[in-house]
Amino acid sequence: MTFEQFKNFAKKFTAIPVSKRMLADVLTPVSLFMSIRENGFYPFLFESVEGGEHLARYSFLGSNPYQILQLKGEELSLSVSGQIYDLNESYFSALRRLTSEHREPKIPGLPRLTGGAVGFSSYETIREVEYLPDQPGDGLDIPEAVWSFYDEVYAFDHVKQQIVLMKTVFVDKDTDLQEAYDNALLRLSRMEEVALNSTIKGGDFSLDTSMLKSNMTKEYFRRMVDKAKGYIFEGDIFQVVLSQRFEVPFRGDKFTLYRALRMVNPSPYLFFLDFRSFSLVGSSPEVLVRVTGDEARLLPIAGTRKRGVTHDEDIALELELKNDPKEIAEHIMLVDLGRNDLSRVCKPGTVKLERNQAIERFSHVMHIVSDVVGDLEKDKGPVDALMQCFPAGTVSGAPKIRAMEIIDELEPTQRGPYAGAVGYFDFSGNMDTCIAIRTMVVTGNTVYIQAGAGIVADSHSQSEYEETKNKAGALIEALSVALEITH
Repeated sequence: MTFEQFKNFAKKFTAIPVSKRMLADVLTPVSLFMSIRENGFYPFLFESVEGGEHLARYSFLGSNPYQILQLKGEELSLSVSGQIYDLNESYFSALRRLTSEHREPKIPGLPRLTGGAVGFSSYETIREVEYLPDQPGDGLDIPEAVWSFYDEVYAFDHVKQQIVLMKTVFVDKDTDLQEAYDNALLRLSRMEEVALNSTIKGGDFSLDTSMLKSNMTKEYFRRMVDKAKGYIFEGDIFQVVLSQRFEVPFRGDKFTLYRALRMVNPSPYLFFLDFRSFSLVGSSPEVLVRVTGDEARLLPIAGTRKRGVTHDEDIALELELKNDPKEIAEHIMLVDLGRNDLSRVCKPGTVKLERNQAIERFSHVMHIVSDVVGDLEKDKGPVDALMQCFPAGTVSGAPKIRAMEIIDELEPTQRGPYAGAVGYFDFSGNMDTCIAIRTMVVTGNTVYIQAGAGIVADSHSQSEYEETKNKAGALIEALSVALEITH
């Protein structure tokens, strides 16, 4: 971008991404991330493997956010340049305000994420919108939400074997445009130096998988299922998703867990978010809600089978899944719930089913997936879509509010990030969030892994218990792979 182009964009936009490309044929997203975290704080890495086997074109990385929005308990704060300010507004109101205060131009050739807010909203943030009286205890002691705002992003282009370096410049009527443009070029040069000094230095890692334990016994889980079925027979709900949480102590470099997970369970949403005192390490298969322009999109996943050992067994399991009346009924119910959620923020008559009951395969399981889209109302934006679709019906139940009350009653601890949202808001008004499933929460010297199963009228407690173990299986396998990487 020339200075003249920059100056013209400054007439209409308040955020302008200045960019530079560099050769990256001897680098990887992993080595680049290791360099970035050595030179900054709150580093993140987003990657995507589509359909379980096709690497998406870009991996996104960043560090050193210029501001951080955090919700912990009843305290909402904004950290800017080391100064922490208490906010006297609701969490979702602050998130809406901060993610909409800038607009940037769409520049041909740049990837979709040039800068913006990256972070998570835990399952518990639904309490900012709905009153749920029977709140269980918190076993993690981490914030309910953290959104870090980045004005410097690295996009690793796997097709061209290049890194796109992007520095967003914020401008207003008083900005010295020449100085701002020159400073952006200097920052891009500094970002290039960081990338060129990329390191493959990884830390030690150790754990004993035999020490893996759950926050409940098998009998406790079976009693949860029986109680949930009682509520179903009484007519309170049609379905509820109940989960158990596994934990195991470890020592060493948390990023090793991500390196292992991306090998074991490649997924559409691969992420590593490091918040110093804790980290999220994920490989989610499921969109929560995505907003592109004025279009909102959900991809409900409900219906699961483990992958077959052979091709023939895989096909047989697919046919079994497609013809399982329980799985199909559960999927239809949750698609309808998704349509209802989108209808609250979309124009009447625009919500439609684009793809119905497709089978998508992942490393350990296959799922039934549908695609629901709609056009947002003019006065609604990404945060409104997130609020109305949160949490996803596929991790809560139907009707959603009563299902969440039952989850609070039956599960022994708060869910934390599990079943919440992870993703980003860019400076163009777009949002992409996934459901925080197949996700590790790493805090202190403990790794937490949580997985759930959808309970309906004809559920069998043993098979639902096994489903939670199957869903956690890829992450538990990644623990062993992490040991192999470092030994």
